[in-house]
Amino acid sequence: MGYFSVTYLGVGSATPTLRHLPSSQVLNYRGRLMLIDCGEGTQLQLRRYGFSFAKITDIFISHLHGDHFLGLPGLLSTISLHDVGGTITVHTFREGADMLQKMVDFFCHDISFNLNFDIIDPAEPGIVLDDKHLTVRAFPLYHRLPCVGYMFSEKPKNRHINGEMARFHEVPHYMMQRIREGEDFMRPDGRVIPNQMLTTAADPSFSYAYCSDTAYNPQVAEDVHGATYLYHEATYADDAIASARKYMHSTASQAARIAAMADAGTLVLGHYSQRYDNEQILVEEAEKIFPSVIASTEGMTIDIV
Repeated sequence: MGYFSVTYLGVGSATPTLRHLPSSQVLNYRGRLMLIDCGEGTQLQLRRYGFSFAKITDIFISHLHGDHFLGLPGLLSTISLHDVGGTITVHTFREGADMLQKMVDFFCHDISFNLNFDIIDPAEPGIVLDDKHLTVRAFPLYHRLPCVGYMFSEKPKNRHINGEMARFHEVPHYMMQRIREGEDFMRPDGRVIPNQMLTTAADPSFSYAYCSDTAYNPQVAEDVHGATYLYHEATYADDAIASARKYMHSTASQAARIAAMADAGTLVLGHYSQRYDNEQILVEEAEKIFPSVIASTEGMTIDIV
């Protein structure tokens, strides 16, 4: 597993089946675990696939339908029973924070960790996490109640030092980090050595977009433009497009159109209706529009890098 990866814990829609559980994913970035939605069964899946509760720092909730939220009270209760310390931040709407706080107060007396809430305004979502290496941005989705997606984007990386050129120009050690960050070097004789003579190109930055429940809307493509991997719900095949419209979900071909407009690298399908015994029909319909398609399933890990 690389330093930037996602593991699918549940890829079904509202009704759990013997094949699929409700929505939940765990994103691992440099050893920091971040949950994306938390349907029923999430805590069992975390244990099944070997993830440590103690490394969870953030939980991103897309919306307040039960198949994306109802695993959270039980998970937090179990984490507290294990005397896990530290801080967990739940990113959700005000209604979700109020509801969850009441559940925690009732079921989880004297919790062992700090529980913080980052309140998202569904009318004006934006940056919800910003650290040294990673930015997480919420953006609107188009469902039957307020709903957001999340874009996890690496920040631009530093350039690499060209050791031979750095030695030739006698660059002092204390200047190395500034040169990695793009600064030129001035020699003692006043001659300026351009940064590109002292460095080689930075490694590329990668991104992962999560599009939970949403009707087809081209605005989503703008919000996830350039995603290395795009997870987009594909609840239905084209023969059920009337149901997709009624319940404000997407078909696999609509997800593929979003991926194509977004110039995404790879499309990952999920949130399957219980009507499908396998997802091949969804993959085939998506591949008619977009060439690189993966059907997610529980236990699958994708290295974003």
